[in-house]
Amino acid sequence: MAIRVSMLLTIVCFLAAAAVIVAQAFFPNTLRLAREAEKPKEIRQTRVIERTESGSDEEMYNDAASAGIVYNDGINAKIALQEWEVVAAVLNENFDADVQEEQIVAYRNLSDIDNGIFISYVDFDETKGIYKRVWDTKTLVTRPDTLELYILDMIGDRVPCVVVSGMNDREEHTLTAFRRNPEARSATAPKAAPFDKIAEIQIDGAIAIQRIERSSAYQLGLSNGKEFPIAAYGRDAESPNMLDQVEIIYTYNAEKNKYEQSGMVRIPGKQVEERRVREILSGGARGFESFITGLWYFVGPDGTIDSRQFIYFDPLKKEVIFYTDETQQVFTWHNSSATRYGLYISSQNIAVQTLRRSLDIALESLESIRVKVFEDVRLKIGNDTSWDGSYRRADMAIAGPSSPARTVPAYINAAYNGIIGRIRFSTNGTYELTLGGVVQKGRYSFYTLNEFEVLELRHEDNGRETYAVSSPDGNLSLKRVRIGANGVQDLHEPAILLSREENG
Repeated sequence: MAIRVSMLLTIVCFLAAAAVIVAQAFFPNTLRLAREAEKPKEIRQTRVIERTESGSDEEMYNDAASAGIVYNDGINAKIALQEWEVVAAVLNENFDADVQEEQIVAYRNLSDIDNGIFISYVDFDETKGIYKRVWDTKTLVTRPDTLELYILDMIGDRVPCVVVSGMNDREEHTLTAFRRNPEARSATAPKAAPFDKIAEIQIDGAIAIQRIERSSAYQLGLSNGKEFPIAAYGRDAESPNMLDQVEIIYTYNAEKNKYEQSGMVRIPGKQVEERRVREILSGGARGFESFITGLWYFVGPDGTIDSRQFIYFDPLKKEVIFYTDETQQVFTWHNSSATRYGLYISSQNIAVQTLRRSLDIALESLESIRVKVFEDVRLKIGNDTSWDGSYRRADMAIAGPSSPARTVPAYINAAYNGIIGRIRFSTNGTYELTLGGVVQKGRYSFYTLNEFEVLELRHEDNGRETYAVSSPDGNLSLKRVRIGANGVQDLHEPAILLSREENG
């Protein structure tokens, strides 16, 4: 009996061992995953802080939970940051022309007393098969909501440069540029830093990299291109006029591998009432927002008004709208930061989420402003219109003797009747639509797009309607359309006929 029991146990053990061997042979992943499921898991997740609309300006800039602004690009850091580090931006690029791309992570170190923005270079370790941090450095930016991070061939030799720009807590603009070190990871210098700092500028005005047109040979990879100089604009300390500025030019010194000051030009400002200027500039971001609210026409170098190109600022609806005679681009107004001369605005295109545009707006006179636009260099839409320059307030431009005639006026003074009710257009850019005792108010604008005359109504409740316009016999015929990447799209709805009032 004992022998039979022993033989039975032997058979059972043999069958069990055979079953394990078969399972391992045919289901290896299942067993491995089952074993790993029992182990404690390490959670790696990028922390992303989004800016909130609530709270004061001081809370917005100083609170770590609301000081960052993140565009919804689905970005993630390839490494886990420390608990006291908060992601501000991520940039993916293949710096080494190998199989794996590398990453630049801009982050805020909450333990840093200066509230500075750091960047980290993340490279792929082929021996371990993981990404790791190999280099960190601090930048001059302290306000994450003004941070711009991009790659540009500044020198023209196809060696990528990482550019970090933004504002600090002293309301100064800053720019730090790092050039990829060609000797990094080489056999002759295996421990060389992956990047060299070639520029570090801070000033109480704007900073711009002047992108010079490069030759066709450069575009085809046959030769190097021209170096991009850097222009910085600040207060002229030697002038009693507070609107006088200086333009400081920095050029690249190849021997020292860095940018150095190479010239300075004085830019005289207009003589204006100093008391009123101080009132506008001392009101902070909200005060200057109130000043620029409305429509501004472009002023050419010869001082003439170009009413075919204008910018509309609407801080209440958080919109900045760019118009030309052919295109309209609407940007969500994300954030405002006061500067010594005016305002710095961060914005994002509502149709192309990856297109970002920053504006540095400076007070030029009590009726004009000077605008510098910094656009995401990786993506552009529309034509090659330059938005940099002087702008004059619409009511002043219309009243000026040099204002050219428009085939499609941005604003009119007229009233019309139709099946939608009575609509009254005012020259200040507002309209009022009355139907059955119900009154709807908002702002409007006429413009042209791809040879279409267009009317846009922006309601007080944030609604928006766009119509193709024709004006037979002084009346209006409106047909609802949609503006998209392909231009004007007809929605195939019946036209709305509006008759102009004789005394409207």
